[in-house]
Amino acid sequence: QDRLVESGGGLVPTGGSLTLSCTAPGSTASLKGVAWYRQSPGKQCTRVALLTESGEREFADSVKGRFSLARDNAKATVYLQMDNLKPVDAAHYYCNTYPSGPRADCWGPGAVVSVSS
Repeated sequence: QDRLVESGGGLVPTGGSLTLSCTAPGSTASLKGVAWYRQSPGKQCTRVALLTESGEREFADSVKGRFSLARDNAKATVYLQMDNLKPVDAAHYYCNTYPSGPRADCWGPGAVVSVSS
């Protein structure tokens, strides 16, 4: 459960929606704790959402009420549903194990989310 891969980025207009996926390739086991992060050029890597192994959900104030989380244990996938997107949400998005493992939270290109205005 330490090799998670994010996908599903794209370009959406302001107010639009987008769903990102986080999965462990090659595994059929359900995911445990998963955290979502985002980073834009010149900005820090910031956690925006958390789904703990026990099912608790936590969101950053900046996205609270607009982002939601769901998991599909059969597919070992966690989804980040992003609604009412704003230009400030444009960033590279990443998922990672929670609590943090050896992999950096913002690693690689991530899923690129662009919001037009």
